[in-house]
Amino acid sequence: MTDEIVQRAAERPAAQAALKLEQFLPYRLTVCASLVSQALSSVYAERYQIGAPEWRVLVTLGQFGMMTAKAVGLHSHMHKTKVSRAVAVLERRRLVSRRANRADLREVFLSLTPAGREVYDELAPMALDFAKRLLDTVDPADRAALDRALTKLTERSAQLVEALANPDPAR
Repeated sequence: MTDEIVQRAAERPAAQAALKLEQFLPYRLTVCASLVSQALSSVYAERYQIGAPEWRVLVTLGQFGMMTAKAVGLHSHMHKTKVSRAVAVLERRRLVSRRANRADLREVFLSLTPAGREVYDELAPMALDFAKRLLDTVDPADRAALDRALTKLTERSAQLVEALANPDPAR
């Protein structure tokens, strides 16, 4: 049966393909995000010896100050194990500190150390410049539309994640 399916697929002209990866919106968004992430990492990876998860934690704490690892994960869309590993790296580098939550001893508050704040203060302008250079490729008249489209795609994706994770049996 599998050989028959492979044979039929090989015989079908590419023009008749139901799904063309290079035109598939989720794939295009993934490729774009991956390339942007790779390029952005050149801003922080070599100079600060941190990866993307550490970058996200550092920038989130730089933006919000003190917060829990769970809150960092929710804001940065990272799984709790990835956040935990990133925090451990940043803590070893003395860029992040932990403080127990007296109301819930299972939870800790994270914040940047003075050295972490210094790294954030150096990185933020470089990251903003990177974002500006990236956005310079979009016509100024199209930027508001791009922002609206990204917002709508993000919101719809979150709705789909929720709907697919918790299907409504009544439908």
